[in-house]
Amino acid sequence: MAEAAVSANRLELLQIADAVAREKSIDKSVVLAAMAEAIQRAAKSRYGAENNIQAEIDPRTGETRLNRLLLVVEKVENEATEISLNEAQRRNPAATIGDQIADPLPPIEFGRIAATNAKQVIVQKVRDAERERMYDEYKDRIGEIVHGSVKRVEYGNVIVDLGRGEAIVRRDETLPRETFRPGDRIRAYVYDVRREQRGPQIFLSRTHPEFMSRLFGQEVPEIYDGVVEVVSVARDPGSRAKIAVRSKDGSIDPVGACVGMRGSRVQAVVNELQGEKIDIIPWSADVANFVVNALAPAEVAKVVLDEEAERIEVVVPDEQLSLAIGRRGQNVRLASQLTGWDIDIMTEAEESERRQKEFAERTQRFVETLDVDEILAQLLASEGFATVEEIAYADLQEISSLEGLDEQTAQELQTRARDYLDKITAEQDQRRKDLGVADDVAEVDGVTLPIMVALGEADIKTVEDLAGCATDDLVGWTERKPGETVKHKGAFSELEVSGAEAEAIIMAARVKAGWIEKPAEIVEEVDAEVQDT
Repeated sequence: MAEAAVSANRLELLQIADAVAREKSIDKSVVLAAMAEAIQRAAKSRYGAENNIQAEIDPRTGETRLNRLLLVVEKVENEATEISLNEAQRRNPAATIGDQIADPLPPIEFGRIAATNAKQVIVQKVRDAERERMYDEYKDRIGEIVHGSVKRVEYGNVIVDLGRGEAIVRRDETLPRETFRPGDRIRAYVYDVRREQRGPQIFLSRTHPEFMSRLFGQEVPEIYDGVVEVVSVARDPGSRAKIAVRSKDGSIDPVGACVGMRGSRVQAVVNELQGEKIDIIPWSADVANFVVNALAPAEVAKVVLDEEAERIEVVVPDEQLSLAIGRRGQNVRLASQLTGWDIDIMTEAEESERRQKEFAERTQRFVETLDVDEILAQLLASEGFATVEEIAYADLQEISSLEGLDEQTAQELQTRARDYLDKITAEQDQRRKDLGVADDVAEVDGVTLPIMVALGEADIKTVEDLAGCATDDLVGWTERKPGETVKHKGAFSELEVSGAEAEAIIMAARVKAGWIEKPAEIVEEVDAEVQDT
């Protein structure tokens, strides 16, 4: 009878472990390990905490074994955990110092307190295993849309039951004026999974731009199949959004595919996002066209690109200004986010006024530097000459062909322009010397006198100083913060020097300083030029 009872207990133990493993979707060995630890704690309570006790559960039979582990030593100092070599060799002739001898212990009967402690250990271990399983499952699902039901709402944060775990949609990741009640179904985007003190946390969002992109992927088969690609998304959550799409198949219209028959596809996304208005924009490799498309429904008269600063000026008819800017700047802000370019909008009247101002400034510059009358200065400015350098080094025929000018007058203009430039060069050279900029800085490829003056004003005075600079130190950098763009100036901010040119100057300075060797491709080009000559 006793043997039958023991067998029943063993079978029951395995059945419990199996049931818990299935319910929590974790490995059965984890549950058995938790049970073994609970038995081990109870045994320590029974036989003394100073003992090193090990509990094992046979996963096939359910048999529980208790052993006290004793360390084999030469001289015993703690009888609870150590055993002498002689004594150990009586039990196992092969025992050596450092081995562990297992001393079997009789099984224990669980009292009420021991059973409670065992239950707590098992529950905690199972919970830890469940959390680890949840983390392993969802850490690779970042970027996906998940479905769940609202479990509860705490201070505006929505706790979502995903079936095999919980996730949270923080208040700032829900759409404005969106309310949830326990039991509501919810779809959201997994944007982060982190291990935290209280266990893994799954963070969901309904405001993330990628949430909209994934929704279109679910509604538009062409996007799911990869024929149509979502290039970028800009959102003002709950209000308005712009999404740029392109097609890899010339026969498929990407905008039409996203809109669907009678707008059915885009309407499904709009309904999920609580009525958020969506502008679907055809992507274009031509930045100017892309920006014009992004500013729809406003009409654009002209665009001017500044590729170095990633800034674009857009000229619109006077009556289109408010439409282009949008309510509280929403339209131009979303277009800027969508394209990645800073967009300045001006009316045709404002652009005309600016052009007139620039024309007047050029005219005045020529009057002062070339000592000519205003009519001649206006003629030069109207023909496209913007600087004195352009006049000094232009083809003589190009100047003499202007209406009212002959070759002698053109020659005199060029002579005056070159005299002015020589004067400026002398002044800049003296300024460079006064600032203490070393002569050999001029030997660095790409460095000019204006650049040397700018370097001196930035306290960069030697080749080594220049070699130690970063590109941002010279051309400045742009820091984008929420709601604003902060521009930090560099040594060359007042000069027309691109980031690539500044980087080339720094690398040339490092070669000149002996910090690095001249790149092989440059050496090969120089050798080829020498051979050609």
